[in-house]
Amino acid sequence: MFHYLAPSFLQEQDPEAFSVLTQELDRQETGLELIASENYASAAVMAAMGSVLTNKYAEGYPGKRYYGGCQYVDIGENLAKDRLRKLYNCGNDSETPYMANVQAHSGASANMGVYLAFLEPGDKILGLDLSHGGHLTHGSSVNFSGKLYEAHHYQVNQETEKLDYDAIHERAKSLRPKMIIGGASAYAYQWDFECLGAIAKDVGACLLVDMAHIAGLVAAGLHPSPIPHADFVTSTTHKTLRGPRGGVILAKMEHEKKINSVIFPGLQGGPLMHTILAKAAAFGEALRPEFKDYQAQTIKNAQALSTELSKDGLRLVSGGTENHLVLLDVGAKGLTGKEVEKALDSVHITVNKNTIPFETRSPFVTSGIRIGSPAVTTRGMKEPEMQQIASWINQACNHLESKEGKNREIDDALKAEISQSVNQLCEKFPIYK
Repeated sequence: MFHYLAPSFLQEQDPEAFSVLTQELDRQETGLELIASENYASAAVMAAMGSVLTNKYAEGYPGKRYYGGCQYVDIGENLAKDRLRKLYNCGNDSETPYMANVQAHSGASANMGVYLAFLEPGDKILGLDLSHGGHLTHGSSVNFSGKLYEAHHYQVNQETEKLDYDAIHERAKSLRPKMIIGGASAYAYQWDFECLGAIAKDVGACLLVDMAHIAGLVAAGLHPSPIPHADFVTSTTHKTLRGPRGGVILAKMEHEKKINSVIFPGLQGGPLMHTILAKAAAFGEALRPEFKDYQAQTIKNAQALSTELSKDGLRLVSGGTENHLVLLDVGAKGLTGKEVEKALDSVHITVNKNTIPFETRSPFVTSGIRIGSPAVTTRGMKEPEMQQIASWINQACNHLESKEGKNREIDDALKAEISQSVNQLCEKFPIYK
């Protein structure tokens, strides 16, 4: 066991905390992580996270801190900002230079920062409906974005289950929102950001693109970039980017002062300098040629999963995938997302229940599950492994479909069989070699 994963000094100092760490490490090592928003950070990223930079307060920005002793964390933050802008071809030497803020603690914080900088309470916003693949921070009624602003939503086409940009345009013309939000947490097809930018321009709205899920694909040039079509681009730094949990903001240069002042001192106090250095390390990894190969394999793996899953009666929402995730309608087999999630968890395959477009069930039950390929691709798995994984998912769903009762579960024999096979596969592809 590697010292940076389960350090012996933690075991000596706090056995209870050490136990939590080792149990979670074992869960990750012996199971298949198919949650689309999760991935495995590298040893280098984790080394930066668990470093002495966590000791340093650095309120403010490089060169303008409210504390002394910031000369080295300034270098680290500038490194993260420069690499981020280089990664998305929007540095000072590009045709469309953008500012970068790497202090946001999360994607939600990044979105909130943009909202607070450019919207007034009660302003109209227009984003993708949560049950159609959007995100809580895109105007959900239970989120600050739906409480502070007059939130409206567009949906996917009922027949194709894909975005209909003509319909979005018509909705935007009728509503005249101040901000249009693009991006999703459960949408399997590519976005036309150029079209979305034209719609925003036509109705006099600004465009925010939340590319949290597809940031790695965009960086690798395998998904159209929202730059230069968006006024603001936000993202998390984990998911397909494979960095630490955190957020970033990219925006046109004229917005730099306003955005920075909203993040600090408006929303946050001291930035997490250890996380910012970890972001720099992750961006450095993403700038390497092999990162593009990884992202290409991530898409291939998602497509292999979708092809195999559809062979046995499971319905693919929107008919397939062009990115890193697959949205399955298990309701088509008389199942719920909740029971499929639980059944797969019992055999060490982790997915999440998810609403599907035009959902008829509660978000706590759902008709769908969301499956992602980033984490298993990081482990080195390819199409043959995806076919095997899909067969286990199909077995579990077919077994549940054939059982009656409200609390359908996989029986012990099948559970043991699939669990053993999953563990054997995971042994061949260790996370940290």
